Amino acid sequence: MSDQQASPILMTIPEQFESNRLVIRAPQWGDGTALNEAVIESIEELRLWLPFAQRIPTLEESEIVIREARLRYLDRSDLMLLVFHQETGKLIGSSGLHRIDWNARKFEIGYWLHSAYTNQGYMTEAVHAITHFAIEELAANRIEIRCDRNNARSAAVARRAGFTLEGILRNETTAMDGQLRDTMVFAKVRGVEF
Repeated sequence: MSDQQASPILMTIPEQFESNRLVIRAPQWGDGTALNEAVIESIEELRLWLPFAQRIPTLEESEIVIREARLRYLDRSDLMLLVFHQETGKLIGSSGLHRIDWNARKFEIGYWLHSAYTNQGYMTEAVHAITHFAIEELAANRIEIRCDRNNARSAAVARRAGFTLEGILRNETTAMDGQLRDTMVFAKVRGVEF
């Protein structure tokens, strides 16, 4: 039985890959300290868009996030990926493949970046590498990026990474301020963009 036909938990999936400036890898026990530091240092920007950043996490909470993400990576239900600067080894963001539909081979890339590393092309580079990983290692048929219509930086990453805006879901989600917001849906599809 091939990896494509096997249960996802039986798949051999690499735990790490690299791009020009980045090391991108699955979470490991003990990564909570680096995650906690990156979130705290970027909390003001992150809280605008992300539910987990509405308050400063404790070190223990960050390690729990890492350990739960590790378990989900192993059972293939969600593939969180940590983004490290190749030269310094510093955790500069998080991404991954979420909302996975293994039958359709559909994945959604989510991401956030440490505030000190924005506007330098790191997240676009990470998205390119993760897209390649999804296509080559996971036989992706469809890869999505979804973001709040007001999140211009996130939408710019999707566009720079070659994703096509397929549509805008109106009043689709509730923002951090409790207001209904529109969600932009970008995608790459096998046979069209790759």
